[in-house]
Amino acid sequence: KKALRMNRWRKNVESLLGNMVEWCLPHDINLDGVEFKSMASGSHRITNDFIYFRKGCYFGLACFANMPVESELERGARMKSVGILSPSYTLLYRYMHFLENQVRHQLQCPGQYSPLEAFYEDKKAVLPPTGNGLVTACPTWSVTNINRCMHPEMKITHPAGCMSQFIQFFGEHIMVLWKFALLRKRLLIFSPPPVGVVCYRVYCLCCLANVSLPGIGVSVPELRPFFYINIADITALETELSYVACTTEKIFEEKKELYDVYIDNQNVKTHRSYLQPLLRVNAADKEKYRKLTEQRQMLMYSQEVDGDCTSNEEDLFILFFMELNNRIFQTLSEVAGSADPTLTTEHVRAMGLDPQGDRSFLADLLEVYGIDITLVIDNLCCP
Repeated sequence: KKALRMNRWRKNVESLLGNMVEWCLPHDINLDGVEFKSMASGSHRITNDFIYFRKGCYFGLACFANMPVESELERGARMKSVGILSPSYTLLYRYMHFLENQVRHQLQCPGQYSPLEAFYEDKKAVLPPTGNGLVTACPTWSVTNINRCMHPEMKITHPAGCMSQFIQFFGEHIMVLWKFALLRKRLLIFSPPPVGVVCYRVYCLCCLANVSLPGIGVSVPELRPFFYINIADITALETELSYVACTTEKIFEEKKELYDVYIDNQNVKTHRSYLQPLLRVNAADKEKYRKLTEQRQMLMYSQEVDGDCTSNEEDLFILFFMELNNRIFQTLSEVAGSADPTLTTEHVRAMGLDPQGDRSFLADLLEVYGIDITLVIDNLCCP
């Protein structure tokens, strides 16, 4: 990987600066601020955690552990975080076990870096000598590259492995989050530590906006995952037009200029008046969620009875929303290219939307994606 670093939170009189980078390779890499990104605020209350974050054009994964010690200098607790940086987050999960072992090793044997040095020497050749500065959002999924049998041990550690838990957690309100993601809004999730599972929710939210149709979304802001953020990221967020992030710092709720949608546990809210109607789950949303649940049950039945291992829950959810998005934009493209570019009630229902309940969502969608279509409001209000 591009960089391997280990943080230490020194809780003593000398540690007025709080978190600090204790060791890293390569030695000349800029890690300013990473000591706070890789150890979430409030982590001193828990024994272990993992955290995804962004540092410039790289993504990071760090594992944190907290061990009680009989030391007045460390105030009875030793806390460390060991992590790696990479230009993509999609394969970082592969090193979760290594990082967990190493952070425990560093707690018990501080200063013994030889395993970390060996890891860096082995992995550094994976990257080209120079980066291109690009930050990659969610991978582009297709039927061919996700129709596979995911190994059971990957279900928890792989970011995609939490998609089913993510949807079960939010229930029908997953359809509300889907609309905000498709509209490329700035989405901020608050949760106290541990933050690892919340970082997975960031990933899942980004996946809801996948579209595989060529040319769709090229003119709109990319929905970029920031994963964990803290107050040091405020300046960076001020210029972002679209993102998904999570934080353990409650102060962000007051900084409404930084986000459009705030998610606290299962409570989804927005201070933008024009987005308020999207918070309501309408009849079409409930029907889509019912179909999603039905497909999941059928998949589980086929796996149990037939031993079908060609697909899994994660594939199903990703494909469900991709096909939903494709159907919407395919219809909009066809209407926009027709002799009469007028969106009717029949078109709206064909897209799986509610003619009345999704009126404001459609109006915003057309504006965000720059689709030149006449929205017949009167027809949308009629059965």
